[in-house]
Amino acid sequence: MEQRDDVVVVGAGVVGLATALALLEDGRGVRVIEARRIGSGSSHGNCGTITPSHAPPLAAPGRVGEALRMMVRPDAPLYIRPRVDPRLWRWLWRFAGRCNLRDWEASARAKSLLLNDSRARLCEWIGRHGLDCEFAESGEDYVFRSPAAFERGQHELDLLRELGVDVEVIDGPAFDAQEPAVLPGTAGAIRFRGDAVLRPDRYVDELARVVRARGGRIDEECALQRLEDSTAGAALHTSAGILHAREVVVAAGAWSPNLARAIDAPWLAGAMQPGKGYSITYDPPPLVPRRPLVLRDWSVCVTSWPSGFRLGSTMEFSGFDERLRPRRLAALERAARASLREPAGPVVRERWCGWRPMSCDDVPIIGRLPGHRRTWLATGHGMMGVGMSAGTGQLVADLLAGRGPAVDPSAFDPGRLAG
Repeated sequence: MEQRDDVVVVGAGVVGLATALALLEDGRGVRVIEARRIGSGSSHGNCGTITPSHAPPLAAPGRVGEALRMMVRPDAPLYIRPRVDPRLWRWLWRFAGRCNLRDWEASARAKSLLLNDSRARLCEWIGRHGLDCEFAESGEDYVFRSPAAFERGQHELDLLRELGVDVEVIDGPAFDAQEPAVLPGTAGAIRFRGDAVLRPDRYVDELARVVRARGGRIDEECALQRLEDSTAGAALHTSAGILHAREVVVAAGAWSPNLARAIDAPWLAGAMQPGKGYSITYDPPPLVPRRPLVLRDWSVCVTSWPSGFRLGSTMEFSGFDERLRPRRLAALERAARASLREPAGPVVRERWCGWRPMSCDDVPIIGRLPGHRRTWLATGHGMMGVGMSAGTGQLVADLLAGRGPAVDPSAFDPGRLAG
């Protein structure tokens, strides 16, 4: 008699493991399969900020022209490597179609629902499960050196306030007096008091620990090769053999479009692109910022934990190019030197790059896979996977249970991109 799992989650990144935990809390049996190792994607090296303030999407008015201007600068915050790639250009065409005020606001409202739910739910999880991940309810500051950039940065604040984000605008001299870690000469800052921070690689490890402690199974080096979905259940052909499950959740992050053929969802290959980010992690320097900073003139994030200090960000569309480009890492350090008294720690622990799962409207893809009975998607979280993880897990658990979800799922429905 064949062994049958209740739910198989494909992907052991932050979203897959959070989904597994929410399902286990709902009384479901869960097996997680991972093609590589736990947390081997963007869950590992991002900056770990939990940010309802980051609801506005990348697809914004004026973004297309900005991207075209930056194409000649390989160290630009947003860089598209010129190449012949029909899938990328189709994705860019769809992305460009969203760069208008109406769609920008609709995407921001959708993302805000999940970010706010996750922010509250994450605190509950940390308390209930004892997640040791250096979590701090720190708030976050956007810091501007340019007066023009400071003025532009305030254009979205009315919408954020409407979405419940606690916003404080601080003039430059006042901010310099409050934050001894920055160099004098700040033009202004915007503080988001409700944001938080954690160490993402430790958060992922802790999720995996709790999943296992609650009876879940995690199989690493187990790649999905083909999925058969029927009324009787799902058969997963993997590199480690065939698995059978009542239901399947595909939470493969940036690798989700590479599974489009395997899961019989060809549209997914054109709905997502890997967005490459970079980070450098150091031992903490003697003077660190009091809360996470976003150096907005360069789009560089600065985070510190008791165990480390990280510079990160940038968005590069270059496919799954694994090269760690020194020029882009140098751009992180250059921004830090222009802004911080202590721009680096005494020891470099890691130079990293990884891929974020970017949907063409910068809104997650969560819900039943169109045309399938037993397969669900939880992917496309862009730069917000850590911050949306707990809410996504609960939303998937609600949908699989057939009950009214805590978050309206309509904006995340995969069907919106499947046409």
